[in-house]
Amino acid sequence: MKQYKKVLTIAGSDSGGGAGIQADIKTISACGCYAESVITAITAQNTQEVKSIHPIPPQMVYDQLTCVMNDLGADAIKTGMLLSKEIMEVLYIYFSEHHHSNIVVDPVMISTSDNPLITDDSIEYMKSNILPLARVITPNIPEAEVLLDGEKIDDENMEIAAKKIARRYNVSVLLKAGHIEKDFITDLFYNNENGKILKLGSKKIVTKNTHGTGCTMSSALASMLAHGHDLDNAVALSHKYIKEAIIAGANYEIGHGHGPVKHFYNIWKED
Repeated sequence: MKQYKKVLTIAGSDSGGGAGIQADIKTISACGCYAESVITAITAQNTQEVKSIHPIPPQMVYDQLTCVMNDLGADAIKTGMLLSKEIMEVLYIYFSEHHHSNIVVDPVMISTSDNPLITDDSIEYMKSNILPLARVITPNIPEAEVLLDGEKIDDENMEIAAKKIARRYNVSVLLKAGHIEKDFITDLFYNNENGKILKLGSKKIVTKNTHGTGCTMSSALASMLAHGHDLDNAVALSHKYIKEAIIAGANYEIGHGHGPVKHFYNIWKED
């Protein structure tokens, strides 16, 4: 029998459908993989705000994880909003006992609408215990600054910052440059496995539809790893996917705030 390429996403649910588990499932599916999920929190949110967050009990998170992995398994795993130290602890326990070679950690801390998505006491736990489990992490610049204890990062010292993060946490780093206010921006990937730098430049796309771009990028990367691509190719292919999804969704209007990207741009054709 044929086998699907399987990607497990461990993240929060977005009632607006543009980020979190919903964006992950859309992305994984669009990238040709079978999507599995472990939900860490339920959020009441839309394109304008995160109104409230309800954490899933840690035991329920653990039960979801073990049920999926014991039966289906996964070719790659992506984590998004983990929310609390208690949830991170159950993930750490599981992955310390069951090592996995393709874990992508998106160190989610703040939403597009500037709402905190992680408790303060869990940041240090993430640094010490979750990041070293990953093969690659995908911070944006504000998140990378937190990982470097407040060190400021701009487009001129991104390479130095990526290498510092990689050495500190023993992980490859895709440092995203979307927060830089320039017409042309360059994401930077430091491959900790071969010491190489990959620069991914593109003209900045003028759009307010950027909700869930981080979730989408990390899920695409996990999908490309599930397909068997090496790290450099997986990063390049996922960067192409998110760029095309942003471009395709730039002229749509949904909600009154930051709308989503067009995850199925290569399937949904224009009217």
